[in-house]
Amino acid sequence: MVDPALSPPFKDLLLFLATAGVVVPLFTRLRVGATLGFLTAGVALGPFGLGALTDEAPWLEALTIARPEEFEQLAELGVAFLLFSIGLELSWERLRLMRRLVFGLGTVQLAVATLALGAGLLLVVRDPEAAFVTGAALALSSTAMAVPALSRRHRLHAPAGRAAFAVLLFQDLAVAPLLAAIGLFATRQAGVGLETLYALAPAALILAVLILGGRLLLRPLMKLVARAKSQELFMAAALLVVIGSGVATSLAGLSMALGAFVAGVLLAETEYRHEVEVTIEPFAGLLLGLFFLSVGVRLDLPALWQSTSLVAGLTLGLLALKAMVNLVACRLFGLSPGASLEAALALAGGGEFAFVILGHASGAEIVPAALMRPLLVAVTLSMFATPGLVALGGYLERRVSAGDLRRDAAAPPAERRGRVIIVGMGRVGRLVADILDERGVAWTAVDRDPRAVSAERRRGRFIHFGDGSRIELLDRIGLAEAPALVVTMDAPDGVEAVVGTARHHHPDLVIVARARDDRHAARLYRLGATSAVPEAFEASLQLSEALLLDLGEPSAAVGELIRNRRRAFRDSISAPPPGEARR
Repeated sequence: MVDPALSPPFKDLLLFLATAGVVVPLFTRLRVGATLGFLTAGVALGPFGLGALTDEAPWLEALTIARPEEFEQLAELGVAFLLFSIGLELSWERLRLMRRLVFGLGTVQLAVATLALGAGLLLVVRDPEAAFVTGAALALSSTAMAVPALSRRHRLHAPAGRAAFAVLLFQDLAVAPLLAAIGLFATRQAGVGLETLYALAPAALILAVLILGGRLLLRPLMKLVARAKSQELFMAAALLVVIGSGVATSLAGLSMALGAFVAGVLLAETEYRHEVEVTIEPFAGLLLGLFFLSVGVRLDLPALWQSTSLVAGLTLGLLALKAMVNLVACRLFGLSPGASLEAALALAGGGEFAFVILGHASGAEIVPAALMRPLLVAVTLSMFATPGLVALGGYLERRVSAGDLRRDAAAPPAERRGRVIIVGMGRVGRLVADILDERGVAWTAVDRDPRAVSAERRRGRFIHFGDGSRIELLDRIGLAEAPALVVTMDAPDGVEAVVGTARHHHPDLVIVARARDDRHAARLYRLGATSAVPEAFEASLQLSEALLLDLGEPSAAVGELIRNRRRAFRDSISAPPPGEARR
């Protein structure tokens, strides 16, 4: 027997942490991927893996997840955090531009896939209602599997990635109407009556309240928390926004992921976007791993062995039929052949909401119990296949579009110039920004003071709230493409932290930093600053220049003298100490 101290939920938590800390890094080292690591661990640790052997070997109980249903509840948060992160990358304007793909392509894909899959299932179940409900469940694709796979391959913002995401977003919106339809079938009511409207009204009301309340309250809330200058409180507020919005939509019969997505889109228009994104990233990664683990736990191996032919036929039929429907739908909406093929394969697998739809259908006795187990196994296997299908789709897209790529390569590449990044928007930072504006140089800034950020935002300037010493934040606002980094903070330790971090991750970046004095400047040069400007020395040079000009000295000679003194001073403090002289 298992010691009470290691009983659920602590044992399950330890098993998950062991998977995240040992198994997944091992799979990553073998270049297999974290997703497959979590999926494989879920199969092994689940009730149909090692759990099935506990009667013969009771000690295996310590290595088995005892309460997979509790994991599934937490795993839903992983999908919610994923959609929240995606929402942070979007805006209402971008969503407006995507409305044709969301409501056009999404409607066509879901409707045609439901009819096609339902028609095929009629050969098995002989019941139109059961075939329709099951077809609708199988027509849904996996956001949690497809989106990370597309993101890892940098395809999420490609035409295929945008089309796939638009379809997935529409499918999330369609879950509530599908559940209402199951309720109608369960009571054998025809048509759309008051019951259906009552079922959908809370969902519409919650979405409206979430959008309106978010636009009015999110920015003041984050500003209030940011003024406390506590990373822990900021993290708590970010988690409250994600989980609270998800719970609100969940109570209305929608998915948690949809509510979290709406919250992300609302925050994307604020100055706190990138700091929130960096703050929640560790939670999103772990909870998404928990989702993949729960998918593996659900794989019913006995049903797979007992109905191998049926499961294989359902899985292959699902993948092939959905891929064909998706391909035709994408072509009808103007996507290129390569992009259509890539999006079709990314959406070919089943989705996490299929388990929800089929569960409700089973409870309402719409889908035969004999078909439920092989259906759930087929959906799980198709989800396992999604990362591979995304990789295959990317490969085929490159092959199909090879001619277009060659033509693109022959054309002169468009110039891509990033923005200068200013860390610290106090007196010195504002002056630097003004000078860059006069010269027409694009820039963006980051500052930890919410009042300074709000003031600059009101002036229409590009500035974000956050800690500039966090490389994750700097990278998200474009440090990799930036021509230069300017550090104007008045705290010497903070300046050193930013310079050291930026130089470590970007060896070729131009870094100009504000220094307190010559010793501070020398430290900044050793940390990798391209230029360090000490305040006291620059003030002395400006005083000397003004004095000489007032005494009638020629301006050209004074300017040359000042430049020589500045160069000599810089050489003296940037030179390595005698013990570190070049060999």
